[in-house]
Amino acid sequence: MIREVKPEDLDQMLELYLFLHEEVKPENNRHLIDVWNEIIEDKNHHIIVKEIDGKIVSSCVCVIIPNLTRDVRPYALIENVVTQGEYRGKGYATECLDYAKKLALKENCYKMMLLTGSKMQSTLDFYKKAGYNSNDKTAFIQWL
Repeated sequence: MIREVKPEDLDQMLELYLFLHEEVKPENNRHLIDVWNEIIEDKNHHIIVKEIDGKIVSSCVCVIIPNLTRDVRPYALIENVVTQGEYRGKGYATECLDYAKKLALKENCYKMMLLTGSKMQSTLDFYKKAGYNSNDKTAFIQWL
């Protein structure tokens, strides 16, 4: 099942993010809970999950960003695309990205963007197959 995250999914999301780039789960404290609640309550912040037998196995984040250009149309930013290791290659992340695209279209977004730190050809090919290209824009990051 593809769905948006629910408040009770926090622990499963933190477990899933260990397959992304996290080495340990963050400390379960007031700050973590406050950030989680802020995400859950934000109508523009969507965490999309693939659930199998009650277990979250894949996810992506889609943030709809209001905008004053392009006829005042918003755009969507995709982040944290991740699938648990043993579930990779089954199309689950693609299902999450497809759900995100439907959200972006529903919100009248004029584009969707994502960045990847991966240089692996299989990852780049995955994003191209999902409809993204690396030709139109040049990305720059400044780590803080």
